[in-house]
Amino acid sequence: MVFRKIPGVSAPGMGLRLSQKFVFLLFLSGLVTLCFGALFFLPDSVRLKRIFLSKNESPAVTARSEGEARDLPRKTAGEPLKVVEVAGGKLRVSRRPSVTHDARTLERSVGTQERTQVDAVDGARDVEAKDVRKGSDFEMFNKCFLKPSLGVDRGKPSDPQTVQRRDKVREMMKFAWDNYKRYAWGKNELRPLTRNGHIGTMFGGLRGATIVDSLDTLYIMGLTEDYKEAKEWVQNNLDLNSNGEASLFEVNIRYVGGLLSAYYLTGEEVFKQKVLELGEKLLPAFSTPTGIPRGVINLGSGTSWSWGWASAGSSILAEFGTLHLEFVHLSELSGKPIYTEKVMNIRKLLDKIEKPHGLYPNFLSPVSGNWVQHHVSLGGLGDSFYEYLIKSYLMSDKTDEEAKRMYYSALEAIETNLVQKSPGGLTYVAEWRGGVLDHKMGHLACFSGGMVGVGADDGAPEKRQHYLDLAAEITHTCHESYSRSATKLGPEAFRFDGGAEATATRLSDRYYILRPEVIESYMYMWRLTHDPKYRQWGWEAVEALEKHCRVEDGYSGIRDVYASTVSHDNMQQSFFLSETLKYLYLLFSDDDLLPLEDWVFNTEAHPLPVIRKSCLQEHGGTQDTEQTLPE
Repeated sequence: MVFRKIPGVSAPGMGLRLSQKFVFLLFLSGLVTLCFGALFFLPDSVRLKRIFLSKNESPAVTARSEGEARDLPRKTAGEPLKVVEVAGGKLRVSRRPSVTHDARTLERSVGTQERTQVDAVDGARDVEAKDVRKGSDFEMFNKCFLKPSLGVDRGKPSDPQTVQRRDKVREMMKFAWDNYKRYAWGKNELRPLTRNGHIGTMFGGLRGATIVDSLDTLYIMGLTEDYKEAKEWVQNNLDLNSNGEASLFEVNIRYVGGLLSAYYLTGEEVFKQKVLELGEKLLPAFSTPTGIPRGVINLGSGTSWSWGWASAGSSILAEFGTLHLEFVHLSELSGKPIYTEKVMNIRKLLDKIEKPHGLYPNFLSPVSGNWVQHHVSLGGLGDSFYEYLIKSYLMSDKTDEEAKRMYYSALEAIETNLVQKSPGGLTYVAEWRGGVLDHKMGHLACFSGGMVGVGADDGAPEKRQHYLDLAAEITHTCHESYSRSATKLGPEAFRFDGGAEATATRLSDRYYILRPEVIESYMYMWRLTHDPKYRQWGWEAVEALEKHCRVEDGYSGIRDVYASTVSHDNMQQSFFLSETLKYLYLLFSDDDLLPLEDWVFNTEAHPLPVIRKSCLQEHGGTQDTEQTLPE
């Protein structure tokens, strides 16, 4: 502050009269009062207040939105967990700022065995990162969705031979992943013979299909460093702002399914952010007169259209019928009912439309809502629609009665019209073309053994054993398609006419592209029956894969399963890492690794948690809640 010199008064003494001194002191005190008031009353004074608060006090910072919470420093966005009680595999937690204990280092007891379930080496679960969801929303999420997934000792079996076989599958995953990382990182798939990446056209401009598809497999197998690298790529390099022409179906089952399962298994916020952004980009595909989505969508412009090869611009049953699981979870995560409304509209249209002999043809017009032609198949074009009916019922904690009714009605029609017995006694599921049976079964249809088995407990009680027997018979037939080939791997399709029994009679059906469906049924049938033959059959598949599909720099499909000298197709499919190897690993693990009562697998083998509505209602608004500690 500058004082002007007053005439006749010496500078050192300032020569101020009493009245002037009083005015000066009054002005100075007012200035000080104003400054202190700004510290405590201005809206953005939180950080300044901390200067004057004691170390034992903590200011309350309330984020107005989830996005704001993510922008806050970690320690203020999500306070550490205070463990109050450890019992029966559950933790009672309280959010109090004075607690700094890291919940990942705690041990919890499971049943009668007290074992460490939080893998500090894994490091994939970051408690602070998950805890940005404050208040009742976060508590509800933990209690009702983050379920114990990795079991006792990560599902490690007690039998030494089974442990050895599981370790082999893990080594196969590591080998496939390392070669993808070395030669195709960021591309969609690896070409192992030419040692380069493949982008393709299925995913539009999206990249990293193998990375997103592999997230949960890496995490489940405890390949921690690889999982972390994959997560980092998703966070920094997964660009959803593309203008390519993408398959709605493939993007949903691989990218949406992969990101959802990664989020539910690890709680990492980046996966939630990405999947909700991607979900928004898929909604324009439903802008049709009927609400039946078209099969192809430009993720940038939102324009959509039907596949050029689809009859009369129709949509495909297996594509628009394989959205339900993921879209229901998109609603759960986002709080937006629109996703569930879209898939429920599809279901209601299919429920009311007239069905020939109770069967669902593969082609439907998204304009008129009528069937385009009467081709019915549990293989390609139809398969996963049926799978999603029974899994929708299971994922709803068995409350979705509409899905249950439609599934068992469809299964009855399939048994009546499509299930056949060969002269050699093999049970198979034929295809139906306008009333004429085609005695062909595709490799894709071999998922149905597991599907029928997993739904056996929920039909009429008197039919439970019937369904289990049917599931076992179909799975046996699919195993026969493997065992009757020179490579002990199954063809893309096999026939039961002209003297053929579970063999491919056409050259165009003899290839194998690392498909998982037969092994998927082995895994389900093992879980349901614990018949050791399913593990043995799975091991036979491992040996065949190692002998015929493993090349110097990855795994490749083969062109003819009946040839003694194989020819490779130079493609390591992303679903090999997501499905084939995951199902093999689960087959050789104990049942508490992703238990079926808590998890439902989407058609790309991405686990999604069962939605327990009673839990949501009970725990939706609590601040301190009892939660199961995620692995």
